[in-house]
Amino acid sequence: MHKKTTLPSKTCPVCQRPFSWRRKWSRDWHQVRYCSERCRRNRNTAP
Repeated sequence: MHKKTTLPSKTCPVCQRPFSWRRKWSRDWHQVRYCSERCRRNRNTAP
């Protein structure tokens, strides 16, 4: 079992919060930019 501290993380450009790797993103981690569907929908309102 892995500890969450060893997982890669990124910063969401919309909410500026860090988010960690998730298993469902394992194939597309290099393309993931947003932490949630809500941030993805609000990407045009980002500062």
